[in-house]
Amino acid sequence: MSNIFNYGSSHLTIGTCLDIASGKVKGVIDTEAAEKIRSSWREVEKIVHAQHPVYGINTGFGPLCDTRISEADTSLLQSNLLKSHSVGVGNPIPQEIAKLMMISKVQALTQGFSGIALATLERIIWHIDNNITPIVPEKGSVGASGDLAPLAHLFLPLIGFGEVYENGERLPAAKVLAKHNLQPLILGPKEGLALINGTQFILAFAIKAVQRLNDALNRADLIGAISLEGLMGSARPFDERLHQLRPYKGTKLVAKRLHTLLKDSEICNSHVNCDRVQDPYSLRCMPQVHGASRNAWLHLKELTEIELNSVTDNPIVFNAEDTISGGNFHGQPLAMVLDYATIATAELGNIADRRCYLMSEGRYGLPKLLTNNAGLNSGLMIPQYTTAALVTENKTLCFPASADSVPTSLGQEDHVSMGSISGRKLNQVIDNLEYIQAIELLYASQAMDFRRPLKSTPVVEACHALVRERVPHIGDDRIFADDINALHQIVTDGTFLTIANNTAIAHHINLNDDEFGIY
Repeated sequence: MSNIFNYGSSHLTIGTCLDIASGKVKGVIDTEAAEKIRSSWREVEKIVHAQHPVYGINTGFGPLCDTRISEADTSLLQSNLLKSHSVGVGNPIPQEIAKLMMISKVQALTQGFSGIALATLERIIWHIDNNITPIVPEKGSVGASGDLAPLAHLFLPLIGFGEVYENGERLPAAKVLAKHNLQPLILGPKEGLALINGTQFILAFAIKAVQRLNDALNRADLIGAISLEGLMGSARPFDERLHQLRPYKGTKLVAKRLHTLLKDSEICNSHVNCDRVQDPYSLRCMPQVHGASRNAWLHLKELTEIELNSVTDNPIVFNAEDTISGGNFHGQPLAMVLDYATIATAELGNIADRRCYLMSEGRYGLPKLLTNNAGLNSGLMIPQYTTAALVTENKTLCFPASADSVPTSLGQEDHVSMGSISGRKLNQVIDNLEYIQAIELLYASQAMDFRRPLKSTPVVEACHALVRERVPHIGDDRIFADDINALHQIVTDGTFLTIANNTAIAHHINLNDDEFGIY
């Protein structure tokens, strides 16, 4: 993979977008894109000089679209737009999300249909490259006419207003610009509108969710395999022949992964001829349940990548005589799929909670509450309370924000997507799922301890060994929050998946499918 990406000329993937945000890849504007940008800018200048009305260039905004603006005031109109639309409230969004907003906005604007100045785009890229990240409040967008409020806050620093983070310190943008010997920009006609029209707030949360949910799906199969070993469940339901009869992509992949993870396991082989007819759903239906969530993820990935390479400005400038005031800024395409993905994420937590409960019941040769000293010790009674609480919290977050609409702008914007809420809620549900998975890992590793001296497969054993490096086997009661937090750390920092993937590679085991990657 190249360490240079050409904005506006190349197709931007989710993985590359994340790599630009992390500094692994540098985004630049090549000569081809620069010429498209200059050409579009010249077309906007023609519109201003010709004085025929074009929305947002020489007219007011929203319900003021019939109010004409003089040529002399077109620049003031744009800076006023950024100021008046900066109405966000709440905590600042994560700095990575703000960077993803800037990156995706540059990709949209460099395609040459927005009439923005090259110097403005170069200033945004300067912010990205130097990790000088605007402070954007989390609430205030209704997800149509663009993510107006968050995008206005994002670009206030261009004109010397707002605040930014530099080296972790929250500072006035004007002070930081002065420190770097930079002057605030004077926006030209159409620039303010081009900056705040778009779905980049929704999109940034979608990009991050694609990455995080992909990791969660991969962990779900691995942790589910450890749980199955602890419960001495059967690998027969993961037979490829079964899933060719109902060939959903996600289901087939999960079945393949589970079959591969458990192949030649001593634990599985030790009870092949037992009298257990079938396992509970939370074990034998992992391909169907985890797989359904994978299908939802695949849909989210597809639409997110389309949006990442789309022009979501308004109006679109083809040339001075051909502009279209449409609705490419409307967030509904992402809002609905984000709500769908929220349900898919919640279901991963739901089935994981059931496996935790199953392991605590004292069935299949396991001690009740996974302790040999129940009574004096509560064992793993209470961590499942936490999974139950998190599962219910996730259910309450599954109400689809995209099913609601509150008219705004005096009725001019009479149907909105609320996709900004969809994107934020999805990431909240993923937050909760990561704790649920840490707790299932606590249960599954404890249950597997009771199957010794039998061994599982290399990948499962490596994952179990990692857990035992961080959290010892549970004998007597202790403060289990410490164990949960230790396992949450390896879940969220990538250590768990890295160990699993490295072990798989070392043993020539293929667990992945390119279609379910983000690059």
